[in-house]
Amino acid sequence: MSITRIGIIDIGSNSVRLVVYERTPHGANRVIEGSKRQARLSEQIDDQGRLAEPAVAALAETLRHFKLLCAHQHTDLIRAVATAAIRNASNRRDILQRIEAETGLRIELLSGEQEARLGFLGMINSMDLTDGFLIDIGGGSTELSLFRERELVDSVSFPFGCVNMARRYTDKGMLDGEGLSALQRHVAEALQAHPWTEGSRGLPLVAVGGTARALGKVEQASVDYPFQQTHNYPLKAEQVDARFEELRGQPLDKRKKTPGLSKGRVDLIVPGLAVLRTVYRAIGASGYVICGAGLRDGLIYTCRYPQQPLLDDVLAYSVDNLAALHPEAPQHHVERVSQHALSLFDALAPLAELPARARILLDAASRLHRIGASIDYYNYAPHSFYLIVNSHLNGLSHREILMTAAIASYRNKGKARKQLAEYKALLQAGDMELIARLGALLLLAVALDRSETQALRQFRCLPQGDKLDLQVLMASGPLEVERLEVDDVADDVHKAWNLTPRLLEA
Repeated sequence: MSITRIGIIDIGSNSVRLVVYERTPHGANRVIEGSKRQARLSEQIDDQGRLAEPAVAALAETLRHFKLLCAHQHTDLIRAVATAAIRNASNRRDILQRIEAETGLRIELLSGEQEARLGFLGMINSMDLTDGFLIDIGGGSTELSLFRERELVDSVSFPFGCVNMARRYTDKGMLDGEGLSALQRHVAEALQAHPWTEGSRGLPLVAVGGTARALGKVEQASVDYPFQQTHNYPLKAEQVDARFEELRGQPLDKRKKTPGLSKGRVDLIVPGLAVLRTVYRAIGASGYVICGAGLRDGLIYTCRYPQQPLLDDVLAYSVDNLAALHPEAPQHHVERVSQHALSLFDALAPLAELPARARILLDAASRLHRIGASIDYYNYAPHSFYLIVNSHLNGLSHREILMTAAIASYRNKGKARKQLAEYKALLQAGDMELIARLGALLLLAVALDRSETQALRQFRCLPQGDKLDLQVLMASGPLEVERLEVDDVADDVHKAWNLTPRLLEA
């Protein structure tokens, strides 16, 4: 029996989370259920290192609730894992046996190395990065990893996180100068035991976990960031330092009102950021990048693709997955449009100074231009824009996602500019011109298979003065529809390229 729905339960030190993933009939993977319960297990460890009875009882109740949610979603498999809080508890064996007896769930107790590896897998399969450091600040542990050429090189799990650091160094959520200095010494001394952490300076520090997500949300809210996604959000050291000092100086009642900061994170954000900044300085990182994927994502990849969980091409996988979520467009037509678009680009790119990643944007846009038809065929372009902007298109920056959406939905430069007005702060000089150029090529590529029969198999693209001759080399049927459609988009192509296309049959 093929496994369609998988429930992942992550028993963390600060919270317990459930995510149910589904594989659709067209092969797409998507989240169909999610739930989170605050646990703060690391706060409930007694002097003997035992997790307190009330905490175990509450955890069992949460897991019973999550199991019911999985049953309602007809989940085929539940994979439940536990991390630092239970891993470090002296009564961990009793906890796991009791939970299994009361809930029927067998809990995998992850080692620090396993936790780091799964977190790395979730991150590297969602970002276009080759080298860097990865940090995951949990409630009771912090995993730090070094990766080179998209492979994990070194990793370590430290037995401290935002919850137990808050318990040890803060007073009711407030971190004074003495507490900050002690916390920083604690982290620095732990790092010194691992010399590899100091030998790769100048790399980005990718941050995952609750502290990282909270930082991204707070920073975006403070600058009225127009793009509603923290994944792949870059931050400079001075931004993080300024946000840390601002939050540290606020009493809790004022901190609670900080836009973007959840109530459960009010007393944890400052010690979490203190750990983050200390590690950043020690490794000599070049900047921060917030990542929205981690341990749970790594787990689903190991479940879905046990033989090869590491993706070869992050963007291609993401584009294919998004297209499979909206399969209304004829697949052969979309593939032919993509081929035509790239053929046109390769022929015309030498005539213009285009950015290095322009071809990548056109390729993604051409494969996604019809996904809006899942909402309304007659008005699919703006729906395609909306779906692309509001989906996780991994492997692209926020700016590149916006540009891809604009190219995919392109009708003319005026409409594209209006569509992107609210995102103007993210665009750079020359972006609108590039969108118009690539959008016009996509319009022309669609015209070349307007009958959706793939009749035009091969053509030669010949710029001649102010003309763009598209010379048919191979066809399997009449091209009258395509010729008329090429004429219809000729003005748009001319405005973008100063070339008027014409389809010339042998």
